[in-house]
Amino acid sequence: MSTPFYVSPQQAMADRAEYARKGIARGRSLVVLQFADGIVFVGENPSRALHKFSEIYDRIGFAAAGKYNEYENLRIGGVRYADLRGYTYDRDDVTARGLANVYAQTLGTIFSSVGEKPYEVELVVAEVGETPESDQIYRLPHDGSIVDEHGSVAVGGNAELISNYLDQRHEDGMSLASALKLAVQALSRESNGTQREIPAERLEVAVLDRTRPQKRKFRRIQGGRLERLLEQEGAAVEESEEEGSSEES
Repeated sequence: MSTPFYVSPQQAMADRAEYARKGIARGRSLVVLQFADGIVFVGENPSRALHKFSEIYDRIGFAAAGKYNEYENLRIGGVRYADLRGYTYDRDDVTARGLANVYAQTLGTIFSSVGEKPYEVELVVAEVGETPESDQIYRLPHDGSIVDEHGSVAVGGNAELISNYLDQRHEDGMSLASALKLAVQALSRESNGTQREIPAERLEVAVLDRTRPQKRKFRRIQGGRLERLLEQEGAAVEESEEEGSSEES
């Protein structure tokens, strides 16, 4: 009679975590940044039908990297939770913190279950407040832990490289055009130090805009408006460079 193969619980969890991380790393990166009037979501996504960013509720947005079918199931569950809670109690009772706790319980249960593989996803749940100080951004890795973020966050692909770039350059009170340009620059960086070009048609961009008069603050930015924002910031950068060179001369 052969002896059953034994794997320690610590090794089993480490293997599951490595499996999930590799799956997430195969996906394209995305970034979420605060700017003066809200929170912007930016990612490289050639598909016009399969979205990385979605509205969950009035002031709450959802972003995900990894396997589409897995994070789409989580998104749908989040929408159902928010609708039920808002209908049963009050719309103000639906918060990003509450939603992040629900996602954390789901991801944590799946990650620790021996009967199914861990989800290959990493989520960001963001809520825009009345002021920049009241904005909330939560990152949820594959194991169900919750990380409270401020300013900027990157998930998927080259998340560590992109996060370092954003931490050095992101500033409070940036305009939407400036935040968008910074996000595109961060996403276009390669691990070897080079930078590639990401055309506007390959970008998926959405914002939670606190200045919108209606309750629903989520909106997508695409087409001509997206191109104008990118050109606007590009022109501002060129102008500042020209001013700097004239001062030096």
